[in-house]
Amino acid sequence: MEEFAIVEPDLPHAPGEDEYLSLALANSVIALPGGQFVDFLGTPDATNQWLTERDLAPIETGMQEMCASQLRSLREQVRALFASRVSALPAIPAALSAINDALTRVPTAPLLQWDDKNGPYRAAPHPTTRIVDHALAKLAADAADLLTSEAAERLTACGSTPCTRFLLRHGRRQWCSTRCGDRARAARAYARRTGEDAE
Repeated sequence: MEEFAIVEPDLPHAPGEDEYLSLALANSVIALPGGQFVDFLGTPDATNQWLTERDLAPIETGMQEMCASQLRSLREQVRALFASRVSALPAIPAALSAINDALTRVPTAPLLQWDDKNGPYRAAPHPTTRIVDHALAKLAADAADLLTSEAAERLTACGSTPCTRFLLRHGRRQWCSTRCGDRARAARAYARRTGEDAE
């Protein structure tokens, strides 16, 4: 059974997260050794903070669980598409549908509005009433941009167990952080030592 950690790990952003919000979304749940996880979207307040830190919502949004759940759901679909891309497997149709649904949820053109005093005018829906829809659309568009860009060739999963983060590879680097790289090297060294001892 998964156990969620209370203390947030002191991990730097994985390579590429500063360029692609969707990569940060995919990595907003972190697997830690010992079967623990940290979920930066685990509660409405945490979700609000995550969105605010990325300029996707004002600090006073007052996120509700239903909205936080929508973001967690999109995260799982983005993770599924990234995993498909990394493994060179076909995309899961439900994941594609979820991304396209989020992309089309928000109008791209200002809508016609009507004020009883001033008459008709064009404006986008007020952001405080559609904050989550706008965030979902922006994150979905970012995921689509990443998956269709040249950067997608560098998309990979962290090569250190139990980490489940994604990153954009630079050179031969296969890890999302120094911590994961150290853990992978230590595991390889241990495997070599125990393999020699077994002979």
